[in-house]
Amino acid sequence: MKSLSTLENNLQELLTQYALLQQQLAELTRENEDQREEIMRTHAELVQLKDDYKHLEMAHALLAENADQEQRDRVKQRLTNLIAQVDRALDVLTK
Repeated sequence: MKSLSTLENNLQELLTQYALLQQQLAELTRENEDQREEIMRTHAELVQLKDDYKHLEMAHALLAENADQEQRDRVKQRLTNLIAQVDRALDVLTK
């Protein structure tokens, strides 16, 4: 009888562990999906920022010859801000 009782106890322990592992798997799956969604959002933001950067570069090139110092300073500040946004987006992607 003792071996049957031990077997039942072992079986119960295995079932408990299995249930815990299923819960862990479900949690990890949710976390994985959340991280994938965050990566997709960050990637979309990065693509948009790259497009914005290209547009600002073109604007800067057009303004470089015909712009006064104030216009150049504004364009330079916008470029600096855009570069900072791209850097932040890259940091998020690499974490």
